[in-house]
Amino acid sequence: MSEMITADLVDLDLSADTKEAAARALAERMVAQGRVTDLDGFLADVAAREAQMPTGLDGGIGIPHCRSEYVTEPTLAFGRSAEGVDFGAPDGPADLIFLIAAPAGADDAHLTILSALARQLMNAEFTSALRSAGDAESAAALIRGDEPESESGAAGTTDSVATSAAASADAATGTTTPAAPESDDDRPFRIVAVTSCPTGIAHTYMAAESLENAGRDAGVELVVEPQGSAGFTRLDPAVIAAADGVIFAHDVPVREKDRFAGKPTVDVGVKAGINRPAELITEVRGKAERGEVTAGSGAATPVERGGEPGEGYGSKLRKWLMSGVSYMVPFVAAGGLLIALGFAIGGYEIKSAPSVMQHFVWTQTDSWAALMFQIGAVAFGFLVPVLAGYIAYGMADRPGLVPGFVGGMIASTINAGFLGGLAAGLIAGGVVLAIQKVKIPAVVRGIMPVVVIPLISTAIVGFLMFVVIGKPIASAQKGMTDWLNGLSGSNAILLGALLGLMMCFDLGGPVNKVAYTFATAGIAVSSPSDSAMKIMAAVMAAGMVPPLAMALATTVRGRLFTETERENGKAAWVLGASFISEGAIPFAAADPLRVIPSSMVGGAITGALSMAFGATLRAPHGGIFVVPLIGNAFLYLIAIAIGMCVTASLVVALKGMRKPAAGGTAAGTPDDMAAPTADAKQPVAA
Repeated sequence: MSEMITADLVDLDLSADTKEAAARALAERMVAQGRVTDLDGFLADVAAREAQMPTGLDGGIGIPHCRSEYVTEPTLAFGRSAEGVDFGAPDGPADLIFLIAAPAGADDAHLTILSALARQLMNAEFTSALRSAGDAESAAALIRGDEPESESGAAGTTDSVATSAAASADAATGTTTPAAPESDDDRPFRIVAVTSCPTGIAHTYMAAESLENAGRDAGVELVVEPQGSAGFTRLDPAVIAAADGVIFAHDVPVREKDRFAGKPTVDVGVKAGINRPAELITEVRGKAERGEVTAGSGAATPVERGGEPGEGYGSKLRKWLMSGVSYMVPFVAAGGLLIALGFAIGGYEIKSAPSVMQHFVWTQTDSWAALMFQIGAVAFGFLVPVLAGYIAYGMADRPGLVPGFVGGMIASTINAGFLGGLAAGLIAGGVVLAIQKVKIPAVVRGIMPVVVIPLISTAIVGFLMFVVIGKPIASAQKGMTDWLNGLSGSNAILLGALLGLMMCFDLGGPVNKVAYTFATAGIAVSSPSDSAMKIMAAVMAAGMVPPLAMALATTVRGRLFTETERENGKAAWVLGASFISEGAIPFAAADPLRVIPSSMVGGAITGALSMAFGATLRAPHGGIFVVPLIGNAFLYLIAIAIGMCVTASLVVALKGMRKPAAGGTAAGTPDDMAAPTADAKQPVAA
């Protein structure tokens, strides 16, 4: 590791009090050494990686890391903090902070060294030696592994890690020395595991090391396949075949997952593999004892992977529905915008145009309008099948796709709409899960995922949708549509206010998505009603308010915000104008009790005004860029401006009421909110 860290890249008195400040302090050392070419660009990449998953680990360790085009060579900087910095670890702040920078195209050798460091961090003697290092040179030498052997055994950890990694690689390729034949009663329990994380540098290998250590402590044979940035060595098929259970600890899809089909499987996020490996081993042993095997892809469902032990059915149901919605939204955006552009260019009569396969003139504007409309209509035709298919996928993984898509298509055919799609997806997932729980002979397992499960589940879902529940759901869908078409006056205004509240409650979260899906469901037809287009307009207007209001507030009263928030405010202008509600999340995360209620008030006012003004919208997305497609566009923009000003005023007023800490300034930070004052005895920062 001699090329990666020197004494100049070590700070044993790191004074930063936030993870952003810590990353900046260490990154500045990299810039000074010519290892990073653009400080802000690199820090943006670090922040993007941090947003995917906190990089704090139990034991007082923080490992911010990323791949970046601004890194000239793989580099490691180390900081030691006396006060500790919060990197999101369950057990509290980190005092040992490693900033890992890898070039966008880092070669395998460098990434292997970085993975060795990740494994070292699981060694308590190594971290203890770093905490007691007296100078930067000693710390750098310890990390490089070039210190002479000491009694503590901390030095030379790199060699031991290399030996361990080599042993793991041998096990993965089946090159370990075969043991003497054992009876089933005598041999230890055998587990194969796969670890992976978004960057494939740190968490991947730390989870592998943690699982291997826990396996040795538990007396089981555990072999890990780390799927890192440098690629991966596939476990020998014989090793997988002999395994009694499988553990997936990952935050990106497991590559070639079908190799592990038909075994008891525990599927969790990569941090669970680091923080609670013994629990995972116990869990997979319990599944094996109960005979719980996973057919098809050999993994627990995506929802189970995202959940935590003891998670309730309501939480899982929300995740199943969000799985379908998240896959459906791109079809809504693409199809809706194409249809809207077709209307904008060719007028609303374009929906009656003949097929472009029969009539298309390159030089006629109407032909291009008809083309866009018809492409968009085809994309819209996928909405209900995709919704149902991926709800089933969220429940049962890949085996749920076929019955889910077929059930969704049936829902479209019988005019059961989105309610039918929701029902079809949940039924399909439930049917597949029920089939997978049936114990079957080993000789039949190979055809289960490709023949038996699709055949039986699709037949059951089709029967239920066509014969049993399809007609009642279609009637309910028609009743809801008729109710929307009949909305007028105060009822419409109240609905607009409610949708505005929902759009601003969690800024892109589940409640926001429910309101958005409700709106897009109404316009996902070739001839949406006027009420449906009013609802779509109200939803988009309310969703634009929070980021625009935060941008306005940081502009007019910048001293109430931190420097980082003021920079985020500049970006929030663009995000808000583009209808990206998530642009307000940094402000809400730092000050939720002021920002979220203020946003909800402004969003409710905007939604109500949009309905009162009779604004309509045919496009499901686009923000100010689809203003030409908005009915009563001027009043619509007035509604957005009023909501934006109300929210900004409330935020400024609430922040202005906060008393600054003694000796401080008026500028607010998340930390000063947590400090008790005369008026606020309890912390209010998230």
